[in-house]
Amino acid sequence: MMNNFLKNICLITFALIAPITLPAGGIQKSLSHNKSPNNIKEITINSNTSLYSFPEINAKELLVLDIGTTLSVLRNWKVSKSEIWVRVKLASNKLLDDPNMITKGWIKM
Repeated sequence: MMNNFLKNICLITFALIAPITLPAGGIQKSLSHNKSPNNIKEITINSNTSLYSFPEINAKELLVLDIGTTLSVLRNWKVSKSEIWVRVKLASNKLLDDPNMITKGWIKM
């Protein structure tokens, strides 16, 4: 009886601790390759710019960004040689800001 109890304790301990060291378990062996997602680039707006719902000038204008707004670039969209759009995310505090606040959209470069 005591032998089975000891085996079960060892098994439970292993089941709780071993996954931590596995790649999907939680502890990262190296944080250098896991910096911010895909090396996010940040830009600062130097003029009032409109944030659109999708990459087209006729799209719904979500809001106007003020000068000095810092944005994280998520992706680029090249329509033509002269028309490039960028999907951006506004910096926000998820705990303090309104959950319905618009945080993502497209700007024309």
